[in-house]
Amino acid sequence: MDDLSPHRDSADVIVVGAGPAGCSAAYHLAREGHDVLLLEKATLPRDKICGDGLTPRAVKELVGMGVDVTGDGWVRTRGLRAHGSGTTVEMPWPVVASFPDYGLVRARADFDHLLARRAVAAGARLLQGTQVTEPVLDTATGRVTGVVARRGDASRTYRAPLVVAADGASSRLAVALGLQQRRDRPMGVAVRRYYTAPHRNRDHLEAWLDLETRDGRGRTYMPFGYAWIFPVGDGAFNVGLGTFHIGRGPEVDHRRLFREWTARLPSAWHFDEDHATSPLRGAPLPAGLTRRPQYTRGLLLTGDAGGMINPLSGEGIDYAMESGRLTAETVTRALARPTAHAREEALLRYPEAIREAYGRYFTVGRLVVQALNHPRVMKVVATRSLQRPVLRRFMFKLWSNLTDPHSPDALDRVITALQRAVPAA
Repeated sequence: MDDLSPHRDSADVIVVGAGPAGCSAAYHLAREGHDVLLLEKATLPRDKICGDGLTPRAVKELVGMGVDVTGDGWVRTRGLRAHGSGTTVEMPWPVVASFPDYGLVRARADFDHLLARRAVAAGARLLQGTQVTEPVLDTATGRVTGVVARRGDASRTYRAPLVVAADGASSRLAVALGLQQRRDRPMGVAVRRYYTAPHRNRDHLEAWLDLETRDGRGRTYMPFGYAWIFPVGDGAFNVGLGTFHIGRGPEVDHRRLFREWTARLPSAWHFDEDHATSPLRGAPLPAGLTRRPQYTRGLLLTGDAGGMINPLSGEGIDYAMESGRLTAETVTRALARPTAHAREEALLRYPEAIREAYGRYFTVGRLVVQALNHPRVMKVVATRSLQRPVLRRFMFKLWSNLTDPHSPDALDRVITALQRAVPAA
């Protein structure tokens, strides 16, 4: 699937990272006729720390990329089965005119490989096993004009007038340009493990709200977060948990919290060492637009590189694919303009487009994270929200970010009003 032509070391756009954000950007750019070079440090398929659950927002993007979501390898979900303090409720995905009414699950190793193939089919050139080490900067202007990458023992320079950083939470390119993660934005940590088990759930995402652990003083408390069990198909399950905090967060031992929670699950579900098929692995979740601006000097940030993760659910795939598309739309408009000044004006519009898409919702999410990081507030939510139909429906709509601002539904109007009342992140 690689394009190894020795003389093709330049492109209209270089996209760094073949995850959902990078593949989405590369696909949409290539569809518009641009010469796109997609660089990926690993060799696909490769594992990625993730819950593997896709909301209807992600399904919409997949369909827009021409992905067949009806074939083998997909698990279709009808909604969320939520557990808390002895209460279990099933909530269907909210009906929103602009989104499908179902979600999907697919392991990231296979999922990312599928997206990369879609990008290549659209015309993008993919180089795997290519570790980008640094941006190339124009000495006169300081603009990014390409990247230096290592393939095996050799380094090579690839050049393009624009570079898209889809290189994940740590984003070497963003850091090189001084774009550090902000400490006033939500930061999450998630751990997950795969199991093969005869669990009953086949068509719902499952979430546990009442996580309990002990702090350094031995006091029991509930951190803001949740645990999950997502069906991957063929008797396999993605089992994990995550928490969010802002600033200096509580000292949460996520591995211990995972062991404590899985030990409380029914033994008949077999989420134990004998049925585990992978180690327990973890990853950071920078959320709520942790890096700003999302464009500077020829570099555009997309997906996790820009902190485009939902601070309430930890969901990043849908926002990665959406932001990849937004990146491609911005670049396409810019490259169509006749002068360098006009192109730069179009590119400077990108951070505003991102704020318009996510800023107000992420601000609401940040405020909710701040509130729920108070253990007493989190305990009330975990123990009582599921018992009140209107409240749990409101929480699910807010958590999944599936609302229609034009809907007559009262909860949609309330959530829309909340977002209008706060500034964009």
